[in-house]
Amino acid sequence: MTNELLELGTCAGCGVKLQTESVENLGYIPQSALEREPLICQRCFRIKNYNEASSVAIDQDDFLRLLGGIAETNSLVVHIVDLFDFEGSLISGLQRFVGNNPVLLVVNKVDLLPKGMNMNRLLNWVQKQAKAQGLRTVDIVLCSAKRNIGFDRVVQALAEHRGDRDVYVVGATNVGKSTLINRIIRDYSDLDRELTTSRYPGTTLDAVHIPLDDGHDIIDTPGIVYHHRLTEMVPRGVLQALLPDKPIKQIVYQLNEQQTLFIGSLARFDFVEGPRQSFTLYLSNALPVHRTKLERADELYANHRGEMLAPPTREQLEDIPGWTRHRMTIKRGTDKDIVISGLGWIRINDTEGALLDIYAPKGIRVMLRDALI
Repeated sequence: MTNELLELGTCAGCGVKLQTESVENLGYIPQSALEREPLICQRCFRIKNYNEASSVAIDQDDFLRLLGGIAETNSLVVHIVDLFDFEGSLISGLQRFVGNNPVLLVVNKVDLLPKGMNMNRLLNWVQKQAKAQGLRTVDIVLCSAKRNIGFDRVVQALAEHRGDRDVYVVGATNVGKSTLINRIIRDYSDLDRELTTSRYPGTTLDAVHIPLDDGHDIIDTPGIVYHHRLTEMVPRGVLQALLPDKPIKQIVYQLNEQQTLFIGSLARFDFVEGPRQSFTLYLSNALPVHRTKLERADELYANHRGEMLAPPTREQLEDIPGWTRHRMTIKRGTDKDIVISGLGWIRINDTEGALLDIYAPKGIRVMLRDALI
């Protein structure tokens, strides 16, 4: 830790160590704000003056230490997940950290699914997946904070389940947590009047306490960084293409065995063996897909990665680990998705049985699940 950090001390709002080096990290305070009294980080400044919480991130170990204290409180825990990366954004083992406190699961970004989705079927799918992960919930709400879809139901669920409790909001990065918590602040908190920093003292780590009208708090926790998600691995310049901002248009491919699909230079899908069948890709509309023969795939990648096969660019690929192969045998009659965490998923449509190889950067989670759509 630098002498500058030691001299700056801690934020009077949330207690985190202050620093002037990185806007994206905890405790950031601009040089121009160092003359103010008391010293508060930029996140606390925004909450106090603009009724706005901003998203910050911490590593998994620090986040788990923060979660460790929730079981000792009397709180409603609001766990926000990203429907587009459900398994990748679900906090593993959350149940053991929250103790007997109720968990409200808020599934964000439903607006990204193709139009015409059956919401009841989707809710049933989420319930089944959450139960399989060992998460016990008092309620599940589907919403889009960005598009203001289902947010009335979020507010209603908070009113039903909060009682005389504080509210902890937890979630991974890039799940829309800051957008959602800003809506909660506007609906539940009276921050129009001037507040003193003592009104939101926070914890000794990095959670920010935002006062509610009834004397309780929303506790805004930093987003947890899960390195098994592609969104955490790629350079910032690739994120815009990776994260969809409007409903995805599924792409259907009729493939013969020994054919390959490249998703830019981010992933590769080999149909190694099986009868001719169709596969549907659910990806950001900004990601190009290129089809070729399996026998040409290695040569094509070597010659065109980062150029015809992009994003990322050749230069950006230098910061991304090499690919790992994941072999999957799909039994006939099964109804499955292949999920590449942070990228999207591929639905196996005809269920005729197939031998598949999926290549993704080392460390990225690749898995089978029950089909979402």
